[in-house]
Amino acid sequence: MNVLVINCGSSSVKYALFDADENMLISGKRERLGQKSDDRKETHAQAIATIFSELGEHQIDAVGHRVVHGGEECHESCLLNDRVKAEIERHIPDAPMHNPYSLAAIESAQNAVPAVPHVAVFDTAFHSGMPRRATTYAIDQDVAKRHGIRRFGFHGISHQYAAGIAATFVQRPLDELRLITLHLGNGASACAVEFGRSAETSMGNTPLEGLVMGTRSGDVDAGVLLSLLRSGEYDIDALDELLNHQSGLAGLSGLGNDLREIERAAADGHDRARLAINVFAHRARKYIGAYAAAMGGVDVIAFTGGIGENSASMRGRILQRLEFLGVVLDEDRNRDASVVSDKDFARITTERSRVEAIVVKTNEELMIARESRRVVNASTAKPNQAIPIAISGRHCHLTQETFEKLFGKDATPTEYKPLSQPGQFACEERINLIGPRDRIDGVRLLGPLRSVDQIEISRTDEFKLGVDAPVRDSGKVKDSAPITVEGPAGTVHLSEGLICARRHIHMHTNDAEQFGVNDKDEVSIAVVGGERDLIFGDVLIRVKDSYALEMHIDTDEANAAELGRGASGTLQHADVDDVAENVYENVSKVHANVVSVKPKL
Repeated sequence: MNVLVINCGSSSVKYALFDADENMLISGKRERLGQKSDDRKETHAQAIATIFSELGEHQIDAVGHRVVHGGEECHESCLLNDRVKAEIERHIPDAPMHNPYSLAAIESAQNAVPAVPHVAVFDTAFHSGMPRRATTYAIDQDVAKRHGIRRFGFHGISHQYAAGIAATFVQRPLDELRLITLHLGNGASACAVEFGRSAETSMGNTPLEGLVMGTRSGDVDAGVLLSLLRSGEYDIDALDELLNHQSGLAGLSGLGNDLREIERAAADGHDRARLAINVFAHRARKYIGAYAAAMGGVDVIAFTGGIGENSASMRGRILQRLEFLGVVLDEDRNRDASVVSDKDFARITTERSRVEAIVVKTNEELMIARESRRVVNASTAKPNQAIPIAISGRHCHLTQETFEKLFGKDATPTEYKPLSQPGQFACEERINLIGPRDRIDGVRLLGPLRSVDQIEISRTDEFKLGVDAPVRDSGKVKDSAPITVEGPAGTVHLSEGLICARRHIHMHTNDAEQFGVNDKDEVSIAVVGGERDLIFGDVLIRVKDSYALEMHIDTDEANAAELGRGASGTLQHADVDDVAENVYENVSKVHANVVSVKPKL
């Protein structure tokens, strides 16, 4: 499958054609769109038409479009149709520098090659699984819901790619790492990538929040904006112009948004240029510290984007004073760091640095091609085997050492009944959980004993106990919540091990082959046909020869969909629009459809 990628900016279009082996067959860029040049003013639509004429005889099997904002409705890459395009248009006010141009490019490309599938790859998709505490603004929630006000995050395609390269660099699985990725350019954002998932990011409801950018302000006290409106000097449009086009590096320096020019002026003593550099670096450094704290540490810091890849001095300023985190910059490596087409990354820290820092050559076009190919392939897969859904109540897995402390030196787990997964069983033994606020008694032990202690609770249990338990994959308990456990023979305080288990599907390798998924892929499952239809997103696929096919959710999730014993569904790749219609409007009644599949990096 040859995939043409179209990546629109406010005044440019980048394009690249990839074959099935991810070789780039042709690429190019059209610039200064919408601006007069030699008495001509080329639009985005005209540029797309020109690009297709330049492609000549190259075969195009699918077209992938980068789209900045799709809102809550379009939170995954999907096939483009009228409904998706309407959502992109609806969010033009939230991304005025991107969405209108992407929409124009989509229309032009569909006119040029109407017979091939077109895919929207959203900048927001990578951040769609952020926890509610990271997506929620502290305003009246009725107002927020009514106006769709929440944090979405952007640059997700770039952050996802950089995270994958960082994992390759340290030669560790992505789902074991805590990363901070910095996309620094005319648009700039930071992202905390915790165990393979976006946990926090600096951009919010629109691409205006967060870091200092080329012409955008980033974080500004909302009270300042109210004061400007009350002054009478600014109306809504003038304020929009100020924040999006007259702020950031341009507004601080008074010299424009090109950091190279600002750095030259700063070297010549230009005070505002020096201020612009210092504010830019300070804001980025502040976010690094905050994200390291939010994740309980950091393994790799990755710089990408035009500034991140090319400005050694800015990278050096940002990493100053981070020795307390374990970052030890190598000045020579930083100065000499270069990422070219045949080299994806360069290390800029010393051998003794506990936290690695690298420069990554971003490749949004390649990520868009991969996503587009995946969506097109998924739309043709139609497995129809029923998947049982099991509801897991709170339970615990214990080590031999902890079990003996709780139940006695000579005690052994007593099997109560076998579980659905081969070799696993519920035990007669139960423990009590003691939290800062309250306690929960009678939590059942599951066997056999394990190599790490793991206590699994629901969100409701979390609030009863007064703890903050992270959502984790089973076995990923490092830096999770502490809890005190009590048994008939003693009490043990666990410094970590308390989690809310991530919903997941156990699959035998034969099942995974049938459904066209791999270990650690993520799927979204829509349970449809009952009284409370619901989509379960971010469901982890776990594949092993010893597993039996079954989806596991906790009691809170089951209650949300009013599921009981014997619940099951049909896993099926489908057009996101078709499934959304079924789920939200009950156009038809089916058991369950998988809306999308997100592959592991």
